[in-house]
Parts: sequence; structure tokens; C-alpha cells
Amino acid sequence: MPDRDQAYADILTTQLQDRHPDLLSAENDLALLRARLAIVTTWIHEDAWDDTARRTLAQRLGLPEPNPPKPQ
Repeated sequence: MPDRDQAYADILTTQLQDRHPDLLSAENDLALLRARLAIVTTWIHEDAWDDTARRTLAQRLGLPEPNPPKPQ
């Protein structure tokens, strides 16, 4: 789903350019948001946590959903 992530990043870039006319400040904010998105994505795909919560969060954020739980 790289296209989906890129579209999200493009939306954030546009919003940040409106908020921060100087691009260095915008790039810093964008880097912070990308790092937070990476943390959330890692959590969503971690099997140790509740599947329903991870799946719902992924849907709400428009991120790829986790794989179905493995039978034990």
C-alpha cells in the first residue's frame, strides 16, 4: 500500500505548507508525523495486541489492516 501512504504524505505536505511558509519547519513537522505513523503502523501489525482494536485503528486511519489472527 505504498501509494496510499504517499497520498497521505502528500495531503500532510499540503497542510503543512499552508501552516508553515518556511519549508524547513514544514519538513521537520512532516518528519515527526512520519515517525509517529511508523510507530502506529508497527503497533497495528503486532500480534500481541487485541486484533479488534488494531483492525479498527487501521480502518480509522486508512492504513492497511493487520493479517488475520493465527490459530493457536
